[in-house]
Amino acid sequence: MEPNEPAPRRKASFWSSMKAVFWSFFGVRKRRDYEDDAVNLNPFHVIIAALLGLAIFIGVLLFLVKMAVAQ
Repeated sequence: MEPNEPAPRRKASFWSSMKAVFWSFFGVRKRRDYEDDAVNLNPFHVIIAALLGLAIFIGVLLFLVKMAVAQ
């Protein structure tokens, strides 16, 4: 490796994608983390993580509504 070459980037795991999607649901993300995600994350993992996060979010909302209506 040449001295001026940047270190090879490691592709992020599925769990890194889940973490990025989780934080994006809240809208809280540092610029540096966002830039790292844009380079390292696999788009397929992000789509799957987003769909999974959406399903969990809808499930929690339905549970809360059922609990509120049952009382």
